[in-house]
Amino acid sequence: MTDDNTPRPTSERHVPVLLERCVGLLAPSIQAGIDKRERAVVVDCTLGMGGHSEALLRRFDRLHLVGLDRDEQALSLAGERLAPFSGRTDLVHAVYDEVGDVVADLGFDGVDGILFDLGVSSLQLDERERGFAYSFDAPLDMRMDTSTGPTAADVVNEYDESELVRIIRSWGEEKFAGRIASAIVRDRSRQPFTTTGQLVESIRSVVPAAAARTGGHPAKRTFQALRIEVNEELDVLDRALPAAMDALEVGGRVVVMSYHSLEDKLTKKHFSAGSKSSAPAGFPVELEEHKARFRSLTKGTEKPTELEIDENPRAASAKLRAVERILRRS
Repeated sequence: MTDDNTPRPTSERHVPVLLERCVGLLAPSIQAGIDKRERAVVVDCTLGMGGHSEALLRRFDRLHLVGLDRDEQALSLAGERLAPFSGRTDLVHAVYDEVGDVVADLGFDGVDGILFDLGVSSLQLDERERGFAYSFDAPLDMRMDTSTGPTAADVVNEYDESELVRIIRSWGEEKFAGRIASAIVRDRSRQPFTTTGQLVESIRSVVPAAAARTGGHPAKRTFQALRIEVNEELDVLDRALPAAMDALEVGGRVVVMSYHSLEDKLTKKHFSAGSKSSAPAGFPVELEEHKARFRSLTKGTEKPTELEIDENPRAASAKLRAVERILRRS
């Protein structure tokens, strides 16, 4: 907020991660689309506050952008930011695994570029009442789409102990998952969890102080696990990546920025599968249907520079991968 309590402009609240690299990776496929059809189409599957989309629309005046977000507040703010380009945008309230259906419903046969900027957004972290952050007390919500679905409070109050252990260990990669789940079950029997502060205190009571000193905030991994569970993030991503790759024209590109190892592993799995021949071992001739459909544009993962991290500390854990379609869609 500004000194007069008016909200800051969206462009000041959000610094896009790896902006120039993302634009640079998508630029050749956008230009190819313009050359072929006089207009290129790009889908921003995680519109957020519209920083990447605005940069693309400013750079390419014959680009049509489709923006998806499950967060209605984000869609509203992005709509304000992208208002000067309203004739060249379609902003859709949708989860990104619906990308194929959205593209078809809008009448596009295929698209030239797709961007994913995964994880929790600056908006969601900064809005205290959303309950994503462990650094201040707030309602224990964590839904990206506040219009539907269970909250983080529902999870910690209703899941049995073994399920809590599973999600905290699997989604949070937390070595103290057993202790934390046991503490949650103990404390909820006295009083149901309703706020982030209650949960943080419960976690602090069982995570050794030495672990917190070396591994960051003791609640960090548990909050990540609950956010992933509430929003089904990994299941959605596992469906979204093949749908996105399928929607590309030849020469089209998918760019993915992930922020933890589980997202990056899924991205690597789908990108690697598409970039390899599917011919059986020892098969004498590689048939057309066996040929790799994509080629990798990045060697492993790319990461932000120290300068980018200084300008935007939230970029520190970002990992970028990208592929290009090289064979026609089936």
